[in-house]
Amino acid sequence: MAEAISDKQIVRVLRPFVRAARPVLHAMCRPGRIEGLANVKLPGTPAWDGMTRDEHIDWWINRVGRLTSLVTAIPGLGGVLADRLPVQDALGASAQGLLLCAIAGEHGVDDVGERVRLVAWVLFQRDIDPALAAGKDGAEDAQTAELAGEFGEQHERKITPKGVATTLWRMGRSLLAVSGELEKRPRGRFYQRALGMLPVVGMAGDYLAERSGLKKVAKRANVWLSGART
Repeated sequence: MAEAISDKQIVRVLRPFVRAARPVLHAMCRPGRIEGLANVKLPGTPAWDGMTRDEHIDWWINRVGRLTSLVTAIPGLGGVLADRLPVQDALGASAQGLLLCAIAGEHGVDDVGERVRLVAWVLFQRDIDPALAAGKDGAEDAQTAELAGEFGEQHERKITPKGVATTLWRMGRSLLAVSGELEKRPRGRFYQRALGMLPVVGMAGDYLAERSGLKKVAKRANVWLSGART
């Protein structure tokens, strides 16, 4: 039997992930080749300022979630074989973690430790001690820079399909260090996942399942952020 994954291991993996998510999400807010300039509902615009927080969160789910779900669904082209590999869970968890960091920002939660606790609770069903989540590892800065890659804080890159795919996989691969926990993340409906097991059309099933999973993530985040968790 594999040794149980400790809360300390969870924190060691999630702190660089959460920190890297900040510049990646910033890049996702800027229009690029994925979406045109016509959509003026972007963070920092007057239209954005006129929206409610719930509308902001819906924007993150539908705009950024659409991009990440498409990339996450690509392994589904292989049907059953791809779904047996950790690729799907790694990419899916990465997308969900990014969404959670975006939602935390909309609630004014900027502290790295608190974001770590949110991600751990929603994705892994872990209630991490605040003091543990606040602890910084010596290698954390280098790990954060590696995960952010081309979207690091010193860069002003626009997001591209290739950039999304590369970054999601790089961040998702870091989560494989706690691969036993990835199966706990919110998932789509059973029929969507069943469709994802089929060759070729599995991409459509995986896409729908990942989109559904993101919505469940947002609902669970609201429970945590509202203090209603038990």
